[in-house]
Parts: sequence; structure tokens; C-alpha cells
Amino acid sequence: MQIELRQIGKKFNSEWIFRKLDYLFEAQKTTAILGRNGSGKSTLLQVIAGSMSPNAGTAVYTLSGKPVAEESVYRYLVLVAPYQQLIEEFTLNEMINFHFSFKSYLQGFNRPKLIDLMQLAGNRDKPLLQFSSGMKQRVKLALALCSEVPLILLDEPTMNLDKGGMTWYFQLMDDLGKNRTTIICTNQQETEAPFAHSILTIEQFKQ
Repeated sequence: MQIELRQIGKKFNSEWIFRKLDYLFEAQKTTAILGRNGSGKSTLLQVIAGSMSPNAGTAVYTLSGKPVAEESVYRYLVLVAPYQQLIEEFTLNEMINFHFSFKSYLQGFNRPKLIDLMQLAGNRDKPLLQFSSGMKQRVKLALALCSEVPLILLDEPTMNLDKGGMTWYFQLMDDLGKNRTTIICTNQQETEAPFAHSILTIEQFKQ
């Protein structure tokens, strides 16, 4: 999926978080959105996802040369973010079943293979509220990357991952993140998105 932002702006009350933002997210490429905490990275990601409306400008979505209506974009994306919550009363099996009642599995995956990928085979019947923060992050990332969608949106994807989890994340992105449009919000590109093809620095659009 290709996404073109045209003069996009978002403000809260009278303060512009970013303004007059023009940018082209190329199809099947990875872009890192960089900026310090509170700079507007997450806000921009939510605008791209269609979960937050801009106060100015437009976003144009194109998939295989055909336009995608803004109100339909959610069908083609997955989002992983600190403010996105899992349903903690669900077991891991139930969470996977719930997620894939809305999305299709990436080719070659099913629930057992997904649990093996998460390295959580011994926890399939455990409620997610009993999972550590690192285990929950693995669940979020694996659900996203194993969904058959052309657009992947990640906000601080290595949050709560230890050294082993970081290695797992990089392998996951190398194995499953290719040939899809991926946008990663981070203030640590070298540890979360060193493989990015391009960079958007959000502070350039504060006016």
C-alpha cells in the first residue's frame, strides 16, 4: 500500500502538533517516524491508521494502483502500540481466535504455528493477565506480523522486550516484514528500525 500525506495537520485545542506535512510512504518499504517523546509520532500514526481525523490536509491510500477509501483503510492494516490493549481475560488461544475472526492468517500460518512463533507454547491456555509485559508484547507483534495485510503500523515495537525479545523482534521483521508497507514510530531508530528505507522527522513539521 502507498500512502501520500498532503498538507496534513493535527492540533489539540489551538496548538498544532504538526502542520503542512507532505510525505509519501512508498509501497513495500519501511519508514521510521523519528522524534522525541511527546513530539506527535503516535498522533501521526493514528491519523495514518484512520482512527484520528486530521484538522487539515488529506491522506491518499493506493493499493495495487487502485484507490482505497479512508473509511475502509482499517481493513488493510494492523497496529501495535503501547496504548493498544489486549483482552486480558482471554487465554492466548482465545485471543488468537478473536484476532483472526477479523483478519486472515498470513499464508503458511495457523494458531499452533503462531504460538510456536511466539515461543509461548506452554501458555496457550493461560489468561493474558498472567503474562509478563514482554510476553504480551510478543503476542501483539506476532498477531500483527502474521496477519495478511499490506500495511503494518508499529509504535515503539520493542517496548518491554528484553535482549532475547529484541533478537526475536529483529528476526520476526526480517522473516515477515518484507514486501509490506511498514511504518515504525521510534525515538531510537538504531535499536528499533535500523532496517528502515527512509526517515520522517516529525519535528520538521512543527509550525
